[in-house]
Amino acid sequence: MKKSIVTDASLVSAYMQGNESALGDLITRHKQRIYSFIYSKVFDRDVAEDIFQDTFIKVIRTLKRGAYNEEGKFLPWVMRIAHNLVIDHFRKGNRMPKFENNDDFNIFSVLSDGSLNAEKRLIKCQVEDDVRRLIQELPEDQKEVLIMRMYKDMSFKEISEQTGVSINTALGRMRYALINLRKVIDKHNIILTN
Repeated sequence: MKKSIVTDASLVSAYMQGNESALGDLITRHKQRIYSFIYSKVFDRDVAEDIFQDTFIKVIRTLKRGAYNEEGKFLPWVMRIAHNLVIDHFRKGNRMPKFENNDDFNIFSVLSDGSLNAEKRLIKCQVEDDVRRLIQELPEDQKEVLIMRMYKDMSFKEISEQTGVSINTALGRMRYALINLRKVIDKHNIILTN
């Protein structure tokens, strides 16, 4: 006889309706994967244990408030909380240098280091995700030029030919894209690190 497996969504729902043991089942089910993920970033058992506990404190608070709404995506949601807490851990340790926002600032300089340790790789991934989200806020013509230049490594001559605009127009769109990215970064008080 096959034993039916209770889904994460069912356990979350049961916990939100007052069944405290449902949370214990969720923790037991995912503890190894979440703890291993955290440990692979911090390489310290005590710190990993603290972050693991903080992760589930956040999970509990969110569920108690009824603010959880990612039906069927419990594990990715918890992993994202753990990921953010790992980032917070490194930020608290002041081990994340901050760029001063000056005229020489190049948003893409934060993406260039190829020889990174685990901490810096994690931070680099977070920064890349943040930059991708910021790029989506740009007007379409600026976004197109920026992606061609920075991600496809196209020259402005190639961009000009592909988009059907002059090189000066492509350069202008790139310039405005970078100016607008800086405005969005300032508006949201985002810190990009190297």
